[in-house]
Amino acid sequence: MGVKISDNRRGLLFKKGSYVRMLGPGEHSFWFESDVSVKQLDINEQFYVPDYELEYFLQKDEKLAECLDVVDVADNQLVLRFVDGKYKQLLTTPQKYGFWNLVKKNTFDYIDISTPRIDGSLDRNYLNRVPLNHYVQTFEVAPYMTGLLFFDNEFQEILEPGRYSFWKCATKVEVIPVDMRQKDIEIGGQEIMTEDKVPIRINFVCQYAVKDVKKAALEIKDFEKQIYMLLQMLLREYIGTFKLDDLLKTKQEIAEYILKAVQEKAADYGVEFFYAGLKDIILPGEIRDILNTVLIAEKRAMANVITRREETASTRSLLNTAKLMDENQTLYRLKELEYIEKICDRIDTISLSGRDGLLDSLNQFLATKK
Repeated sequence: MGVKISDNRRGLLFKKGSYVRMLGPGEHSFWFESDVSVKQLDINEQFYVPDYELEYFLQKDEKLAECLDVVDVADNQLVLRFVDGKYKQLLTTPQKYGFWNLVKKNTFDYIDISTPRIDGSLDRNYLNRVPLNHYVQTFEVAPYMTGLLFFDNEFQEILEPGRYSFWKCATKVEVIPVDMRQKDIEIGGQEIMTEDKVPIRINFVCQYAVKDVKKAALEIKDFEKQIYMLLQMLLREYIGTFKLDDLLKTKQEIAEYILKAVQEKAADYGVEFFYAGLKDIILPGEIRDILNTVLIAEKRAMANVITRREETASTRSLLNTAKLMDENQTLYRLKELEYIEKICDRIDTISLSGRDGLLDSLNQFLATKK
């Protein structure tokens, strides 16, 4: 029996099913062909013989063992294989692997995935490679967010905006984003009783932003709801001390009081308050009708006062004019001519009776009586 082995191959000699030794490149002859078999392997590929464990060959042939780089992948471990410094493959199944070292150099990076954190020494470019990316979970924290990192529901740290990767393992990883932007919280249609028992509805708005993310998200359950309730209580407390008429006169002061009050409590909620404003005060229908009636009456009274004031001023002006004309006949004559001019502007013709001439008639008509 003769076997020829090329330079890029090695032969494994078996006799009666048992491994004997490794065969190098060249031609090999054997007696008793029925008892002998040769398994040829490519030295550029992984060392693998079906139905045989790698350890079997390593124990029986030291020369073969020197030609192989052996990697033992443990549980919760991944291994990156590099050939001549270039990424070749990812080893994931826990077992021993053998690779020929006759032509090319093998190097290996061992990765522990028993915990979620990824070692900072690992080149992050490999995390997106297939199949390594199947073992990675990625979270993104937006520029306007802050993230809270939890392992098995236990708080770990605060994450700034960015992209974060963790190993998929038995530990549950969760990132809870918290919006750090300025936000509005609006109380709409809140019904409150004034001191004089008038039910009114308030529309109120307040602007705030989270400053202490750990306190807001971890120490306070549903902090937005808590802030809403705080605003409700402050509005009820403040408005309940005013009668309706006084409240309508000082409604601008409501926002100032509420803003100052919530700013004093801001640190307890991990937020900062910037603005508070009263949008509307909505009165019951019958109260609106009454106020409208009062308003109309007030406006009518004001109009009557203005009318009387103008009439008085007009009468006083006429009296002064009459006195001046009574004392000065020339002024009286000019005033008379002024009114005649106004009359002439409104008529087309003037008819005068009598035998005298036109000028004589007009002079007689306009003559001053003495």
